[in-house]
Order: sequence, then structure tokens, then C-alpha cells
Amino acid sequence: MVYDSRQIFNQITDHISRCPIFRRISQFCKQLFEDAPKTTAPTQAQTEPTTPEQSSGALSLELVPRDAHTVSRKQISENALKVLYRLNKSGFKAYLVGGGVRDLLLGIEPKDFDVVTSATPEEIKKLFRNCRVVGRRFRLAHIVFGRDVIEVATFRGHHGENNEKVSKANAEGRLLRDNVYGEIDEDAERRDFTVNALYYDISDYSIRSYGGGMSDLKAGTLRLIGDPETRYREDPVRMLRAVRFATKLNMTIEPITAAPIKQLAPLLKDIPAARMYEEILKLFFAGKALANFELMQEYKLFEPLFPQVAALLKDDPKGAPMKMLQAIMKSTDQRVNEDKPVTPSFFYAAILWYPLRQRAEDIALESGLTLYDAFFAAMGDVMEQQCQTISIPRRFSTPAKDIWQLQLRFDRSQGTRAFKLMEHPKFRAAYDLLLLRGEVEAGNLAKSAAWWQQFVEADETERLAIARGGSKSPSRNRNATQRRRRPPRAPNADGSAPTSAPKVKAAE
Repeated sequence: MVYDSRQIFNQITDHISRCPIFRRISQFCKQLFEDAPKTTAPTQAQTEPTTPEQSSGALSLELVPRDAHTVSRKQISENALKVLYRLNKSGFKAYLVGGGVRDLLLGIEPKDFDVVTSATPEEIKKLFRNCRVVGRRFRLAHIVFGRDVIEVATFRGHHGENNEKVSKANAEGRLLRDNVYGEIDEDAERRDFTVNALYYDISDYSIRSYGGGMSDLKAGTLRLIGDPETRYREDPVRMLRAVRFATKLNMTIEPITAAPIKQLAPLLKDIPAARMYEEILKLFFAGKALANFELMQEYKLFEPLFPQVAALLKDDPKGAPMKMLQAIMKSTDQRVNEDKPVTPSFFYAAILWYPLRQRAEDIALESGLTLYDAFFAAMGDVMEQQCQTISIPRRFSTPAKDIWQLQLRFDRSQGTRAFKLMEHPKFRAAYDLLLLRGEVEAGNLAKSAAWWQQFVEADETERLAIARGGSKSPSRNRNATQRRRRPPRAPNADGSAPTSAPKVKAAE
């Protein structure tokens, strides 16, 4: 048998390259000799941005040494440091990335810490027993420390192969699958905004800033990486993120970044409703609800999410629906800033109140039902239509319907019935919505809201007096029809009392 030496050599090297131990050793050696921490003072090249020609990617790279930034390990969670150190000691590159680094530089306490690494999800899982791999569109590793979860992602790369198991996009350009891995420079190009393309290197505590991220952070400019239209088509939720980051970080959206948003806003209709529910929580339950709503209106991003409400706003831009939306947003912001609880049940019940009333009026007109019965028929229709764009969990949609039902009982329950209505589990939320409606609509509704406010804020003794005095159900004797009293009958000829019924004269 004749052996081809070149073929044998290729087989041996192929087996060695697949060996995880050899791969870790090679990565460790490469990091040891190429990426070792610098013990000398940083040079001018390290502190100045490099041009795109100097960087292996298309973005400019700025290396910021430890003594030139304010991020400290004391500010990073202990669990995030554990993940970073273990990945680094195992021969992988590991960085704190994105919002955690950005917020630390701005002096804001990050809500979470994300890690990016050269290790694949499978390699991460081998290093951490408390790891679970999640995600379909882009696979991620979640390292679980009790209630604290550190999200670890592999460097993302560019889409170069037509393998639907790895990467896939729809006709509009939205990425359906994105499991393409690459190097850190490619990963930076795949980030959304320059202020999120900031990498804290655990090996030497420096920060790698791509695309002028540090400069944009200081200037308060929100700039998208790459061609805006292409990036928005890849993931339309980036348009909502642009709004949210602009209000949260008090930044201005760069004109080129903002230009395509109005035209591409309808693409949000194609986003899965479950994902959109999470985005709504971030937009309206973080203390910036009113600012986000106004910016969404400016860029036409509100209509794809709340089409029923948007239809009413189009008919009457300054009417009751708009006033209600503004009141809801102000109230939510106030409660968040005062550390009071906020619930999606009340938010959706309030924001959909006028679409519900409109739908109830339409049903009553079409079917001949009373408006009261039509309201109950309309509740399911309105909630079902809303769930097509934003998936509202049943634990919130059911209480929202209870809040709607109670609105119909407030006028009917003034007086002694008010005590029983107050015992309802959702009374407080329904009462808050009544106050908002009274503020928006005024008139008789405002009087009803004022009565209930007086009743709720009074003590037990005062409530009883208010209930008795404010009862809308007068006593039955007042409204009863007065009977005509018949005159007394004369006694019979024999002196006996008259019979109750007159005698009928016999027919002749």
C-alpha cells in the first residue's frame, strides 16, 4: 500500500486543529505573546484613534488605557468579573461590552452587564456548569448566579455563506437567524450604535472604542454604525432603541441616523408580538414614557404598535384620546420616579379605553344591543386586535378587562353600593382610570370622579354620610303612584255593612 505523505500530514493537522485542548493552548499562547498587558506607559498611538486603514475592520479604533478612563472593577458586578476572568484564564478573549461600559462612563449605574468573547456557546458551556444556551436568532450563553444572569455572546461576524442553519434573512432584509461568528473588529461593526461599540478588556483594563464611540458619548450624539436603512431593515427594533437611548441618555439622534425612520416605521408590524411586549416595557416603564411617546409620534413609530389608538388620533389629533395618552404617560413617569409600582394591566386598560368605547358604540349600532352589553362584547375584540402587534400576557389582559368593567359600575354604584364596589380587587386601578377620564373629559364624568374621590379619601364615618347623602336612588314611596281613595260606601238598608264587591244585577 502506498501512502501519500502530504495526505497523512493534512489528516494529522486536521485532527490536531479539532482538539479542544490544542485549540485552547494555541489561543492562550497567542494572547500571551500578542495581547499581554502593557507594563510601560502608553504611547501616543495607544491614546489616539487609529484610522480605518490601521484597523483590520472598517471602523476606526481608539485604544483608551486604564489611566485615561473612569471605569473601575469596583463598579462591575462580582459575577461578571468571575465570568471575564475564567474566560481569559482559559485562553479566550473576553470583554465587558455595550450598555454596561457606556453607563459606567456616563456615571449611570448599569442594570446588567453583558460579556462578549471569542469562545463559542458550546465552549462556554463546558467552562461553566451554571450555563444554559438560549436563543434561536442568535445563540447566547446565560451564566446563572441565583437571580443574577450574565449574558455571554460570541463575537459576531459578517454573513458570507448561504447556510440557512447559520444565517437567514427575509425579503425585507430582516435577520431571522444570525449565528455567524467572527473577530472583535467584525463584532464591533455588527453593533447598532457607536456608543454601544465600547469594549472593556479584562486582560489590561483598557477600553476599545470603535467608530468614534467615546467621542459620540462625550458629544451626546447617537449614531448608527453602517448604512442606516440596511441596519434598520436587518432589525426594525433598532428604530425603537434609537428613541429609547436618545431619551434615556439625553442624546440627539444624528440626522443621517434619523432620516429613514419615518419611511421604515411600518416594518415594526413584522416583529414578533412577544418581542414587542418586552420593548414596550423598556419604553414606557423606565421613567421616560412621555418623552418616548412624543419622539415615537414624531418618527411615526407609535402607529404600528397601537393601530387602534392611532386611528382615533388621526381623526382627532387634539381630542380626548390624545389627552388620555399624555395623562397616562405623565402618571406613569411620576409613579416610576416616586418608586411606586406600575402595572401593565392599568397601562393597557387606560391606553385602550377610547378604542374600546368606539368599538362598543359600533357594536351597539350594528346589533341593537344596549351600550352596556356592547361594552362586554367589545372587550374581547379590542384586546385580541392589540395582541396581534404586542403580545399581552393573560395575567395582565384579564385584570385590564376587570378595570374596564368597573368603569361601567361607577355611576350605578354611587350611594350605599359604593362600599361593596370598593371591595373589588381591581377597584384601586379602576378608580385611578376614572380620575384620568374625569380629568380628560370634564362635565358629568368629572362630577362623578369628584364624588368618588371624596368618598375614597374620607374616613369610615364620613363615607357613610357621603353615601347616604349622595345616593342616586330615591326612596320608593316618593316615586310610587298615588292611589285614589274611594269614598266610603253607605250601609245597607238593613244596617249591615256593605260588601267589598258590588252586586251584579241579574239579567232580565
